[in-house]
Amino acid sequence: MERNTIDDFEPGPLPSPRQLDRFGFLKKEHNSSSDALTKNRSTVNEREERRVRKWRKMIGVGGSDWKHYVRRKPNVVKRRIRKGIPDCLRGLVWQLISGSRDLLLMNPGVYEQLVIYETSASELDIIRDISRTFPSHVFFQQRHGPGQRSLYNVLKAYSVFDRNVGYVQGMGFLAGLLLLYMSEEDAFWLLVALLKGAVHAPMEGLYLAGLPLVQQYLFQFDNLVREQLPKLGEHFTREMINPSMYASQWFITVFSYSFPFHLALRIWDVFLYEGVTIVFKVGLALLKYCHDDLVKLPFEKLIHALRNFPEDAMDPDTLLPMAYSIKVSKQLEESKQLYESKHGKEIQDEGDANGKQEQLH
Repeated sequence: MERNTIDDFEPGPLPSPRQLDRFGFLKKEHNSSSDALTKNRSTVNEREERRVRKWRKMIGVGGSDWKHYVRRKPNVVKRRIRKGIPDCLRGLVWQLISGSRDLLLMNPGVYEQLVIYETSASELDIIRDISRTFPSHVFFQQRHGPGQRSLYNVLKAYSVFDRNVGYVQGMGFLAGLLLLYMSEEDAFWLLVALLKGAVHAPMEGLYLAGLPLVQQYLFQFDNLVREQLPKLGEHFTREMINPSMYASQWFITVFSYSFPFHLALRIWDVFLYEGVTIVFKVGLALLKYCHDDLVKLPFEKLIHALRNFPEDAMDPDTLLPMAYSIKVSKQLEESKQLYESKHGKEIQDEGDANGKQEQLH
């Protein structure tokens, strides 16, 4: 049968390595954090090598020791993940902590079947959006190049695997991020693990018609802002600012859309291990860090500031410890119950109707 992938490979000029940062993105004209990194490279390398050795010992060959280590020393694992997974091991560890490795082993040949032999109603939408996903990354820059082909295949496969969700634009950033660290098939099963809830609460409600889970999360975030940052919450009310104006993409793409890549990776490390709570915590930490400036701004400048946080606020070594110190679990549970009492339990009912367990196993 005909293979349903992007055809007509058209190679184009690639940027020289000097134009790229360490993650493969085109460098901006000036990046002070990159300059600082270069000056301290030898010290950073030595420290990174020690971290990699610790991680290799922890996970074993191909992840063989991982589950045993997590059971034996869960607090050590949590602390090390919060400090950041070594980049060279990130893809493997993400698969281990998300449960996607187990899904892949339980479903041999399924991904190939979805890519090659199935058709999707979303194919044209996916092709249209491909070039909008990480356009400044070398892997995705070539039109119909290997990166864009892989991204198309993963998104098309998922849209067939779960026709209730199909394809929604924000999913491209999830799949694109995963493809920078693993193969197509591995990225597909990690996407399945996230949306179907292999370890944590299912994310599919972020992409279903009406974006029901986005609405719930924004309601919960609004409550958190009013409770934990009351002065800012009152200012938002006066200026008629609500989270849908600035925070939707935080949840839909887990900060991968417009945030610095090195920060997004650190957030994803924790997100895959601890769940969506970290998105709320990082959002609150950003508002807390910029609090004194935000409370002075009128509507238009406030919107701009909430969509363009300053570079110093985006430093993971400053922002993430602040996020980890914020307690939200109790308030999130209370606001979830309040939301469900107002709106019913559409998200849970939708998840049940989709037969989550049947599709996973």
